[in-house]
Amino acid sequence: MNATHANAERDLWVTAGMTIAAASAAVASFSGLQGRAHIAGWPPRLAWLLPVTLDAYAMTSARVWLAASTQSTAARRFARANAIGAIAASIAGNATFHAARTGLLLVSWPIVVLVGAVPAAVLGLTAHLHALRGRTEAGTPDIAEAANDEPPRRTHRKHRPRHRSADELIAAARTADARHREANGGRPITRDALRTTLRVSNARATQLRQQLTQEGTTHEQADV
Repeated sequence: MNATHANAERDLWVTAGMTIAAASAAVASFSGLQGRAHIAGWPPRLAWLLPVTLDAYAMTSARVWLAASTQSTAARRFARANAIGAIAASIAGNATFHAARTGLLLVSWPIVVLVGAVPAAVLGLTAHLHALRGRTEAGTPDIAEAANDEPPRRTHRKHRPRHRSADELIAAARTADARHREANGGRPITRDALRTTLRVSNARATQLRQQLTQEGTTHEQADV
């Protein structure tokens, strides 16, 4: 009971510390990015949009990156890169603001262009992230779509060999009967075995079996 109470108290201190750190970082970052937008030429009434845009971008990317509901590997990787990029952009923005304010950095046109491009870039990246998040897997369509888009499979049927004449067919039947007798102690081949071996119809197999029987009877009479 004491250990549980101690863990709960320790968790409360950790939560409180994280809350204070996050609040102070957010306020300081907001102030720095707002000042950065102001010295880059943004109107004072719109300068607050720069920190709000970057913070929302970082929060959205981190959410997609860490959420269990994100099924796409590509979306998770893209969100991770965007979350890290948003944090890096926030750090760079604050650093350049303080450097420019202390006279260590001259605000030139590349910095003005980069700051002005932030909203459009964030909009495009967030839209792409949203599109990736809706996929079940990066570079592949949804399972239902894959099933609908899959072309019908062709079934390869075994073509029955076509004999040009009745003589060739009966010759093949004699060969099959001889092999069957060798493998089965002299027993003649059955109709079903002929049908399977020669791949003919039941009627044709019956005719061949009857002809083989007649030939066998004729040979037996000749031997007598």
